[in-house]
Amino acid sequence: MLKQHLQQKLLQKLSPQQIQFIKLLQIPTVALDTRIKEELEENPALEDLSLTNMNEVAEEYPDHDEDDFNSSEQQEEFEEFNVDDYLQEDNINDYGSKYDQNGEEEDERREIPFAVQRSFFENLQAQLDLVPLAEKDFLIGKQIIGSLDDDGYLRRPILSLIDDLAFSQNVFADEDEVEEVLKVIQSFDPAGVAARDLQECLLIQLRKKEPSRSIQKAIGIVEQHLDEFTRKHYDKLEKSLNMSSGELKEVIQEILKLNPKPGDSSEANTKELQIIPDFHIYNNDGVLILTLNARNAPELRVSRSYQEMFQHYDKAAKTDKKMREAVQFVKQKLDSAKWFIDAIKQRQQTLLKTMNAIMHFQYEYFLTGDERNLKPMILKDIAEQIGMDISTVSRVANSKYVQTEFGTFLLKSFFSEGIQLESGEEVSNKEVKKILEECIGNEDKRNPLADERLTEILKEKGYNIARRTVAKYREAMNIPVARLRKEL
Repeated sequence: MLKQHLQQKLLQKLSPQQIQFIKLLQIPTVALDTRIKEELEENPALEDLSLTNMNEVAEEYPDHDEDDFNSSEQQEEFEEFNVDDYLQEDNINDYGSKYDQNGEEEDERREIPFAVQRSFFENLQAQLDLVPLAEKDFLIGKQIIGSLDDDGYLRRPILSLIDDLAFSQNVFADEDEVEEVLKVIQSFDPAGVAARDLQECLLIQLRKKEPSRSIQKAIGIVEQHLDEFTRKHYDKLEKSLNMSSGELKEVIQEILKLNPKPGDSSEANTKELQIIPDFHIYNNDGVLILTLNARNAPELRVSRSYQEMFQHYDKAAKTDKKMREAVQFVKQKLDSAKWFIDAIKQRQQTLLKTMNAIMHFQYEYFLTGDERNLKPMILKDIAEQIGMDISTVSRVANSKYVQTEFGTFLLKSFFSEGIQLESGEEVSNKEVKKILEECIGNEDKRNPLADERLTEILKEKGYNIARRTVAKYREAMNIPVARLRKEL
């Protein structure tokens, strides 16, 4: 039975301005330019000072120092709309972009040229075009190339390809015809392409090499003893093939030179990920200097023509309905422009504030670059220092990079859990990982260290850690188990 009743609830909702700020905060610098261009295209009341009024003398803004991070202005929320704010003559970007004192802003704003390269599939198609084939075989070849995965393998069964040809190309072929065309494509570069499994991929590459005794034995191992090889059961291979350790090592080296993923490593398909740092940290005789990438401080302002338009329409809006609609439209655009500028400004202040706290927390590390100087640090530590929510710090840490004198790093990499030593001192788990990496790097590859032995070594050094924790750290560093690290 339905009943009516009153219910009182207390809800907390984010304003559109706060949502806009959150979205801007989490995007990296490389995507900020695109987001600003989108806003400029959508909102005519927003102007980019680097593109407009180029003859005007821009205001000079001082660099930010440590006192800026504690100023009350940085804690202010978005201001409410005020007509007078828009009508002021000097209503331009008041947060500047001169954080880089080394004149790097021009270089950062330059567009980076990208070489035009053919993709992996275009490269195969170009090779197919050069092979004299009948029209039917050519269509089969196109279908095979289109069915390859990103690793360069043909995972689809031949019968499925035949069905695809019949439905999509109206080409009727049998298994033998598809197999013949497949052999043609398997002769293309990169070697091993269009293989149906790892074994076939390796065999294709070995048979393309100059024949030799080592190559013939390598073919035999891949054909008949691939399972023992992948499991590194070298003693079994020596007995089965009646080979010495030296001979087996030479043959294994030939196999290890092969490419198990010919499509993935194709130079034409490789796309380099360019990292644009959000911050720069310089060491000036033992004093760290933090600067913000100039791309994070675009020169934006509210359009003066829209301000004047609003002033003109506002006076005539009292008597004319259409004028009132025009005033509402212009006001909406002015609101949106001011909110966006405020969100960019707040984003910039939050980035600086967060990075400044991280830099001072890990001061010794940024001076030396030695991971052993990293202190245990979690998101809550920084959030408490800057007086912000943990989620805000997380958004900054997960997508922002800092450039130092010893490399460019994701902020997230500076956060780590603490481990207590037998002496009572607390250290970062990164220090433990560094020791594990050194131990594994210096081990005898013929008899690699098992996780139990690694645990004992750490305990000898004062790190009382369980074996499962050692295994977790080893896996986090993408280091395989001892059996798979074994070498002859």
